[in-house]
Amino acid sequence: MAAWVLPDHIADVLPSEALRIEELRRELLDMARCFGYELVMPPMLEHLESLLTGTGQELNLQTFKLVDQLSGRSLGLRADTTPQVARIDAHLLNRQGVTRLCYCGPVLHARPSSPHATREPLQFGAEIYGHADLEADLEAIELALDSLHIVGVKGVTLDVADVRVVNALVQGLDLSPEVMADLHTALSVKDSTWLQKLTLDMPDAARKALAVLPRLYGDASVLEEAERVLPSSPLMHQALSQLKWLAQHLPDTNMSFDLADLSGYAYYSGLRFAVYATGQHDAILRGGRYDEVGAVFGRKRPAVGFSLDLKTLVGLVPEVPLRAAIRAPWSESNTLRQAIVRLRGQGETVVRVLPGHESEIHEFYCDRELREIDGQWKLLQL
Repeated sequence: MAAWVLPDHIADVLPSEALRIEELRRELLDMARCFGYELVMPPMLEHLESLLTGTGQELNLQTFKLVDQLSGRSLGLRADTTPQVARIDAHLLNRQGVTRLCYCGPVLHARPSSPHATREPLQFGAEIYGHADLEADLEAIELALDSLHIVGVKGVTLDVADVRVVNALVQGLDLSPEVMADLHTALSVKDSTWLQKLTLDMPDAARKALAVLPRLYGDASVLEEAERVLPSSPLMHQALSQLKWLAQHLPDTNMSFDLADLSGYAYYSGLRFAVYATGQHDAILRGGRYDEVGAVFGRKRPAVGFSLDLKTLVGLVPEVPLRAAIRAPWSESNTLRQAIVRLRGQGETVVRVLPGHESEIHEFYCDRELREIDGQWKLLQL
């Protein structure tokens, strides 16, 4: 195999796309800062137990693992940044009250999440810690939607679910983690046959309710129907009433509800949401509430947030014309160097044409050039 061939689902990012991704990164971080979120930069590499404790099997399968040559301990390359941010909040910052944190950096996946997905997403995310009520969930969703709007993603749909709906239906049943994982998967893919096999030995009320759950998806009227057909309990009432509250506070948002959708990492503890763009089968952004994620680090803090992949996002946003640059010839002239320094100081891009390369096409679009006229370097339109 040629030395330049990269592993499957790993690719270089070339100049034009890299420039746009960097612009998106800056726009998203600026938007998060407008909401009061502080930037953190966790390491790519951590002790494996720190990355995986409490996150479930799905993230475990996605994590590259290796042995530390210094300590002999097992290390992992992060497949998701949320556990790291939870560690920072719980152990390093250790603040009282609300903490808002954001991040943007690469993660690595041992296997692609879809046939055409990269195994090296560039993950942007924002998380709010310390507030257990719906105001934090609403803020996270508003930031997510505003972030997509500011970069030009149009035709988005906010899809909402809540893990407490299923938890309420199986409350009191002694189900193993493996059975619960299978149950979540069967509900997410709406596999009625598999669901029937999994619930065969459950009480009639739970079995019938779980059987109807995959049909409870659509607009906000689904919540009314769920109240009619699902068994009532304090946990069920809490979940459905909070979903209603959320719908009322996002009146201008195209929303859908899927009470059986439990796809994603196992650390979600309540509300879960995903954003879909027109023409996209997979969600471009996922988030939710994960109040248990910091427990392993000694502080069980309320937490809610979201993340997205900039490499996916860049294919959905409108192309932005390159900012025009200035072409300058190569010369040892001190006055030319001074003119270039002055222009670059004003924020202009000045591309010097090296000797022998005058006819080459550059990545930058140059609409002006520096030309010497009567001993003076002047800026002329091309």
